[in-house]
Amino acid sequence: MTIRVLIVDDQAMVRAGFAALLNAQTDIDVVGDAANGREALDVSRRTHPDVVLMDVRMPEMDGLEAARHLLDPPPGVVHRPRVLMLTTFDVDDYVYEALRAGASGFLLKDAPPADLISAVRVVAAGDALLAPSVTRRLIADFAQNRPAPRRDPRLRLNGLTPRETEVLELIARGLSNQEIAADLVLAEQTVKTHIGRILAKLNLRDRAQAIVLAYESGLVQPGS
Repeated sequence: MTIRVLIVDDQAMVRAGFAALLNAQTDIDVVGDAANGREALDVSRRTHPDVVLMDVRMPEMDGLEAARHLLDPPPGVVHRPRVLMLTTFDVDDYVYEALRAGASGFLLKDAPPADLISAVRVVAAGDALLAPSVTRRLIADFAQNRPAPRRDPRLRLNGLTPRETEVLELIARGLSNQEIAADLVLAEQTVKTHIGRILAKLNLRDRAQAIVLAYESGLVQPGS
């Protein structure tokens, strides 16, 4: 299946470079581009991309606000693409907020071309792009320094079984499904089943939001 991609960046040369790289892949098709968040919403409605590569800082409407609109569309809008944030900074408050809103991860703009291609495929497959240690550090840093939310996030974890809580903790520590399976002496398919139940019970979209909640709830302590 071809992955439909929308590229959003205020620099035309960046958009052109990313488009040329991605269009050279047999399984990826760049269906549109936009110079700011407002344009991105319009192009997304017309082209229905699977993945949106979203720059963080842009004029008129920044990437965070655009991501919120795309990931929490108004009633009647069925299409909801996955969003991969692009940034030049390895620690960025905007990116943390985007992950909380449901973005599937983030990628540094100067990452190697192979990483960009891989990131699009990973996100399109429904996984979160959280393998780089910098991503986990970003989430931990901002979870530690942000004011407590109005509603205690720990209450959301009450519906999890002890095993599901263990799995969530290991997800937040950055372990892959295979590593979790080895740690808990489970089949990898069983781990996938637990993760699906965790996301459903907590009304989370993917691992990115699960990791944020694990930090905010105190299940995992920043720096631990």
